[in-house]
Amino acid sequence: MFARVLLLLIVVLGLHGCSSYRPAGDAFHKSLVGPYTLDSGDRVRLIVFNQTDLNNEYTVDQSGYVSIPLIGNVVARGKQTNELAKNIASRLDNGFIRNPDVSVEIAQYRPFFVMGEVKVAGQYAYVTGMTVQTAIAISGGFSTRAQQRYVDITRQLNGKILTGRVALTAPIRPGDTIYVRERFF
Repeated sequence: MFARVLLLLIVVLGLHGCSSYRPAGDAFHKSLVGPYTLDSGDRVRLIVFNQTDLNNEYTVDQSGYVSIPLIGNVVARGKQTNELAKNIASRLDNGFIRNPDVSVEIAQYRPFFVMGEVKVAGQYAYVTGMTVQTAIAISGGFSTRAQQRYVDITRQLNGKILTGRVALTAPIRPGDTIYVRERFF
């Protein structure tokens, strides 16, 4: 009798774990194929042809701006690198440099975060093409109590915070927070 009650409890707990499963929505996956937009923590390399004093790397601050000599703060959050280059060029052309030739490229992506049931939770440098599995490997691998089939990812997209459950083969983006859950047994 006790064995049946125990078996029933195990089945109920197993089903409860399945009922809380929330796959990632369409917007979550579409963010992977869209163009990359800048946000806080990204480092950009600014190149202004024949203006070596302006050529440098700049970090997008917490407010979403980059501070450029001569022109001050320029909005970078939510912009693609080519849009940022056009904004900087138009501001430089407004009384500072005649017909500036400006290029902006990403020098370093903002970090991603891993937390939960991994050996070394923390902040890590993003590399293009990373998957959940490579991110977990960088964080030292799973702990002994980790759920190893899927993880939850929190991602900011167009000012909204999205969370979805994905497989280990899913790609990640800069700024993602990966949460590895604890398994039941």
